[in-house]
Amino acid sequence: MSKEYPEFLDHALLKKLAARETPSSAELNAILKKAMELKGLNTEEAAALLAVTEDDQILELMEAAEKAKEIIYGKRMVMFAPLYTGNHCSNNCLYCGFRKDNKDISRRKLEQDEIARQTSILLKEGHKRVLLLSGESGHYPLDYLKDSLKTIYSVREKGASIRRVNVEVAPLTVEEFKELKECQIGTYTCFQETYDPELYGKYHISGPKADYKNRLYVMHRAMEAGVDDVGVGILFGLADHRYEVLALMKHAGELERLFGCGPHTVSVPRIEPAPGAELTENIPYPVSDREFRKIIAVIRLSLPYTGIILSTRESVELRQELFRYGVSQVSAGSKTSIGGYTEEEKENSQFALGDHRPMEEVISDMVDSGFIPSFCTGCYRKGRVGQDFMDLAKPGLIRHYCLPNGLVSFAEYLMDFAGEKTRNKGFQLIEKLTEEERDPVIKNNITSSLAKIRGGERDIYL
Repeated sequence: MSKEYPEFLDHALLKKLAARETPSSAELNAILKKAMELKGLNTEEAAALLAVTEDDQILELMEAAEKAKEIIYGKRMVMFAPLYTGNHCSNNCLYCGFRKDNKDISRRKLEQDEIARQTSILLKEGHKRVLLLSGESGHYPLDYLKDSLKTIYSVREKGASIRRVNVEVAPLTVEEFKELKECQIGTYTCFQETYDPELYGKYHISGPKADYKNRLYVMHRAMEAGVDDVGVGILFGLADHRYEVLALMKHAGELERLFGCGPHTVSVPRIEPAPGAELTENIPYPVSDREFRKIIAVIRLSLPYTGIILSTRESVELRQELFRYGVSQVSAGSKTSIGGYTEEEKENSQFALGDHRPMEEVISDMVDSGFIPSFCTGCYRKGRVGQDFMDLAKPGLIRHYCLPNGLVSFAEYLMDFAGEKTRNKGFQLIEKLTEEERDPVIKNNITSSLAKIRGGERDIYL
């Protein structure tokens, strides 16, 4: 049985903080100065940043987030793709195309041979990380999930394999999480959607997901079971975004207090149109691009060592911009329909996408902007996870691993999957960043590993 955990959200206080006035220039400068120490911010300080309205103050906020991201992550951008295994669902979430009462889509569950085919296609694109998803239904018991993980890890394409499978499925019990951990999962992700319990009940009208507390404490159960990395998320548009960010920070702080480590990632999707989901046509609390930029920047400064994930819901232009200001992980070439990576599969998507570019085009545009697409999974496979990862990240030591591994994994992609134009400019960027490196140990590790990749070796990591 799971432990009884204390309540950690003071909703009245969070809503009061979310409604605070715009900070003075002196207050803003003091908060940004503290933020650049890269030790995080408290909710009062984050609330002040979220209240910024003047263009010049917003610019200061964005520039601080850009500096923080550059110091911690450099030019690396982690790549992944979602793999949906089924859209049967017992829940009636008013914003989701997979909801139980939606009669406008056909329901489907992938068999293991179909999951293998989807994985094969992703491997041929060069992917090394997959996010495994399904609806919440009796169609997807724990054994099906475990079999799916084994299938994905077993597929080979020209010697290449998926090296990390993150999982986004319905909340489990502590005992179920223990079983899942044995399957070599990466990060376990589950969105709270909204932290406002009253609004949560309004949007989740039936099904197991209607249990607010069961979902709120799912990360407690996962970490109690020994899952090293967890990922939290908000669906922006369901409640006041300022309140949501502050509640998420409290959630992260509570996990760190109890388990010594907060969330590994934060996902920041906004509501997008979904078939059969009328709420998405009239979003209750719409978040403008202007406010969305602030959200990304505030999360980066408040939780500096937490990965921020941006999906293909957003437009090409906005994604490219937000790479600078805090985003550190992105999906590419994504499909949100069941079996969507096979050409003949009819679309039945969970939501609409804003970025339809194929994988290589995303990568090519990243290189043009000076970013290194990273396919690295070295930390997970070396056991640098959870609190151990944070213990290296906070003093800046993780850079000794992340920079070489990111550059070398990208070189592997360029050699095996990229077209000539992308390959040439990709290696030019790798060489430029290698030359700029001032640490002789890091530089030597990069140079020697790149030589091995060019010589035909693969899967090299520190």
